[in-house]
Amino acid sequence: MQSITILGSTGSVGKSTLDVIARHPEKYDVYALTANTNTTEMLAQCLVHNPKVAVMLCEKAAEELLAELAKADLSDIEVRSGEEEVVNCVTSDRCDAVMAAIVGAAGLRPTLAAVRAGKRTMIANKEPLVMTGDLFINEAREHGALVLPIDSEHNAIFQCLPDKQVYDGVKKLHLTASGGPFLGREWSSLDNIRPEEACAHPNWQMGRKISVDSATMMNKGLELIEATALFSIDADRVEVVVHPQSIIHSMVEYIDGSFIAQLGSPDMKIPIAHALAWPSRVNSGAAALDITEIARLDFQKPDYNNMPCLFLARQAAQEGGALPIALNAANEIAVEAFLNQKISFTSIPTIIESAMIYLKDEAPTDLSAILNIDNEARIIAKRAIH
Repeated sequence: MQSITILGSTGSVGKSTLDVIARHPEKYDVYALTANTNTTEMLAQCLVHNPKVAVMLCEKAAEELLAELAKADLSDIEVRSGEEEVVNCVTSDRCDAVMAAIVGAAGLRPTLAAVRAGKRTMIANKEPLVMTGDLFINEAREHGALVLPIDSEHNAIFQCLPDKQVYDGVKKLHLTASGGPFLGREWSSLDNIRPEEACAHPNWQMGRKISVDSATMMNKGLELIEATALFSIDADRVEVVVHPQSIIHSMVEYIDGSFIAQLGSPDMKIPIAHALAWPSRVNSGAAALDITEIARLDFQKPDYNNMPCLFLARQAAQEGGALPIALNAANEIAVEAFLNQKISFTSIPTIIESAMIYLKDEAPTDLSAILNIDNEARIIAKRAIH
């Protein structure tokens, strides 16, 4: 029996994780659920899954949740508030594994704490590895933490690599990308795109921030940077391949000419179930893929002229230093501004580039320096907006 803590339980990955856990009550139970302010969803999850602890980052939201749980006669669920209590949940001896699904840089500290506590850490948020790179992986090795990728692309690569993770025969990693809702359109034609259009992904059900990242192709850019750290591979050996059907989730190319690919329905429950059960397998509850119904599988090279965010991410991956941190931070600010209709869709890469240029010569040496660069990049991006 594994006791699971879910960071960001009210988001799409958190909900899918609870779905998989509920299918296997003999294998998993819920130790803690954490969220920001969504007390309605957290209450519903507490009623169904009965965690030992529920943490709201917002103190007022925690007070509201406590009152609602008392009405439902669930006062045995301990309600806490604040980031420090989130960290306490992942480091608790009662927690065996952590699903890290907090979107953005906000997930860095608790995810890093889980690794330092030696937990099985399932990474659904790209930002910790994008921001910290080798520092994160080195911490995992030092503390004996098992890090398992949840992003469908990285999980696919993990499944296609040798069991002993001896990568001598690996030539390249190929990250597949759907291309998002605007595949084939000129970037210059997207100036008047509205948030609801950018969030309408053709294949995947995701949160608003990640949906916009997919529309700009920044999501794939962040995955490229994450892959270099996660699999200890140079950026030049990671290729992005546009695959609109989202059936092949990624591929590993070997030096003997072999390609090994992982296929499946576009459903996050598949990589979640894989990470929860690894090295075993459990039923995910995802719809089965009928390969006889797949009419065709298309692949094409990314058009960097019309995917400026992906171009900037590859630059950041190749040059390293402060650039991945600045890219990620400025992107969060720009996407939030777009969703709030303060900037146009096509302004997003311009704002990101302004932070990257300003912080190009910075070289972080520890977590404190990383957080300082992150903060500087956010300030620069906000100035570019106003």
